[in-house]
Amino acid sequence: MDAVVLALASAFLFGATTVAMRVAFRKGALAEGGALFTVLVAMGVVAPFAAAQGGLTRDVWPFLIAGLLGPGVSQFLFTFAVREAGAARTSVVIGTGPLFSIVIAVVLLGESLEAALVAGAILIVAGGFLLVGERERPDHVRVRGLVLALVATIVFASRDNLIRWLSIDTDVSPGVAALATLSAGAALMTVFVVVGRAALRAHDARVFAPAGVLFGLSYVCLFEAYYRGLVTVVSPLVATESLWGVALAAIVLGRSERVGPRLIAGAALVVAGGVFIGIYR
Repeated sequence: MDAVVLALASAFLFGATTVAMRVAFRKGALAEGGALFTVLVAMGVVAPFAAAQGGLTRDVWPFLIAGLLGPGVSQFLFTFAVREAGAARTSVVIGTGPLFSIVIAVVLLGESLEAALVAGAILIVAGGFLLVGERERPDHVRVRGLVLALVATIVFASRDNLIRWLSIDTDVSPGVAALATLSAGAALMTVFVVVGRAALRAHDARVFAPAGVLFGLSYVCLFEAYYRGLVTVVSPLVATESLWGVALAAIVLGRSERVGPRLIAGAALVVAGGVFIGIYR
């Protein structure tokens, strides 16, 4: 049950992160610097948890490699996706993650494919596809943003399975593992920024700070969940961030996100899938 609660908490916080990032873009922030600042602030949030759970060990290096995937590559793609497709619809695409996570977990990690898990995942993914397939979208929603979100989702799923595999037999605590992945991700993103000669502005650091705090808290919950539960359980529950992304976008961003019946129906399917899995566990 701990894994279920932690996964749902991570989902809510990640949905809030998406909306906070969209708010930053509405204030004129740049994506390149914003992605890096989000991760740097998240490191500050995660650091106390890592310190409380123990220091670094030699076994931490695999988590550094995982960090190159996420948040190294995934967060960069995700940030641009929010800029190009908005908060609500990016959240929905990210919600299709269980489809990729469960396939990877079953094929590579040998996790069992229970009927209840499949049913819950199908509901969540169906909700995601219902939302993505809408005919009328706001002017700020671009197809390339949805594509970036989908690629980010696949990278997220790969990272999640790697984290679960590493957590099965390791002395590295969840907090330290989370900080290690964030550190590696920040290093890779710094390379992206330097090579691309992207501007780093104090304004961007300030407006992306709330997203960084939310992302850091979500990250802690995510790692704690994967240390306690299977990918086939945690990933579909984390995918309920689609619901929170849509709901919070409607509340915070208002009419610009055009949260209509189709979005609400899709969000309902996502919630139903999460509840189904939670009851099963």
